Amino acid sequence: MTTIINQKQIKSIVKDIDVVAAMKEGFVQYSNQNTMVPPVGELLFNNPKGETHIKYGYIKEDDYFVIKVASGFYGNVKFGISTSQGMMLLFSQKTGEPRGILLDEGLLTDIRTAAAGAMVSQYFAPKKIKGIGIIGTGIQAKLQLQYLQRFYPNISVWVWGRDAENTKKFKNQLGECEIKIASSTTQVAQNCNLIVTTTPSEIPLLKEEDILEGTHITAVGADTENKQELESALLQKADIVVVDSISQSKTRGEVFRALKDGFITQANVVELGIAIQTPSLQRKNDTQITVADLTGVAVQDIMIAKAVYKKYMNN
Repeated sequence: MTTIINQKQIKSIVKDIDVVAAMKEGFVQYSNQNTMVPPVGELLFNNPKGETHIKYGYIKEDDYFVIKVASGFYGNVKFGISTSQGMMLLFSQKTGEPRGILLDEGLLTDIRTAAAGAMVSQYFAPKKIKGIGIIGTGIQAKLQLQYLQRFYPNISVWVWGRDAENTKKFKNQLGECEIKIASSTTQVAQNCNLIVTTTPSEIPLLKEEDILEGTHITAVGADTENKQELESALLQKADIVVVDSISQSKTRGEVFRALKDGFITQANVVELGIAIQTPSLQRKNDTQITVADLTGVAVQDIMIAKAVYKKYMNN
């Protein structure tokens, strides 16, 4: 029998799940080669602008495999519809039978990405946070900040967005903390040493010359070969460059662009699941510049879909 779980039910369930811990376990399983995760499938649209990603796979000797379809259509705001859409399909790894349909409308993708960003900060952000910088004002920007604030409460926040009205809305919606609106990404970089970039930009937004000593940047927006939020020279300047997937970094994301531009080599890059198991590969002091390039890996979808399904079935 296939169980259908709607978004309202998912929102209630996910509150009781430690998604940050689930992401850590997933990345370790992935980097330890205990998963089967094929290359990402994607459809890119121009009229209107949008994209659909198909990510799927399984953890070896587990009970389930997952197929996730997630879309981002940026013009949806005009219609009062979320820019994120999609669902996760959970199947028995023993029989192939469909066990769960999670009608999350992209919610779980957004949450697992934000939780991964928060998890990364625990290993690569400096101990003394001067300010948190958020580049972007969409759903992911909000969630990244909310998850970071679980670990870094009462830290001033700087936000930059292309649209002034959306930036004001961002500030008003997250009014429980001190948020300053930046006039440029440079102003964010000059006031923050923990920065998250969350946009679908195809031109670099942060430049090497703007970054303070000791800054950590988590870049989550560039998940196709055409997107880029960080100047390639910035990755060359970084002391540590981490990716969630070495194989995916060869076809998409900030590392892909920096490799293509000749600013770094594959030897400069370490995979996240290895780094979090190896203290010598993590931040050593508050002067290092670190970059985490997260393009999103199917193991994250497996972990969160499985957790939600199990929680629902046990209630």
